[in-house]
Amino acid sequence: MNILLDLLILLLTFIYVLATILIPVQLKKRDKITKFQARKAVHLLAGLAVLTTPFYTWPWFAVILAGSMTLLTLLSSKKSSVKQLKELYDSIGEEAEEKVGYLEGPFHYCLSITILITFFVIVAPGKMYFPIAGILLMIVSDTLASIIGKKYGKMNIKLPWLKSTRTIEGSLTFFISGFLLCFFAFTIFTNSITQNHLTLEIALIYSLIMSALATIVELISPSTWDDLTVPIATVAIVFLLTLI
Repeated sequence: MNILLDLLILLLTFIYVLATILIPVQLKKRDKITKFQARKAVHLLAGLAVLTTPFYTWPWFAVILAGSMTLLTLLSSKKSSVKQLKELYDSIGEEAEEKVGYLEGPFHYCLSITILITFFVIVAPGKMYFPIAGILLMIVSDTLASIIGKKYGKMNIKLPWLKSTRTIEGSLTFFISGFLLCFFAFTIFTNSITQNHLTLEIALIYSLIMSALATIVELISPSTWDDLTVPIATVAIVFLLTLI
């Protein structure tokens, strides 16, 4: 165990995460970007900190980081007495979050990361590529699907139980990008000295299954809950399949 190295990684990761939050917030305050763009920038960039997880010699530092961000988003509300937390809510909060009064989507986003990282640190620390793959689906694929769906989506999928619609273009973007991201996670991080090895064939199979499952879960989940349902449900199902 190399505590000094772990603390350095933790410090640099904290700085990175805070920068990915503060910069979009300041740009939104100055009307340089829209609230939608600020939210997507935070969504896309902040969670990439999970890529440092396999490099900790004491992986609980990754749990500490994720837990801190979960608490931060929970406390960010329109009624917060802390100026910075209120500004964060005002800059990236969605209309659907007005009723709950806090950043429900980002909270679920951070909570899902905390749950997945904690579970695998306890149960399977040598298989961190599973939560990383699931989290990348939530971070990147969900963002790309939203952007492509809003800008280029023509073929709508009506979801009466959600009182909303998705687009074929957005879901296809989610699936393709999800497959590539999962394959990246299963091939890159399996070569780490702290992780169990996967063959190329197994990595391809896992990637296909995870991306397909995640696309389905994202399609049927409410927008404020998909940050929780997509990574957890997808990783749980695929991980359980590996135990059969």
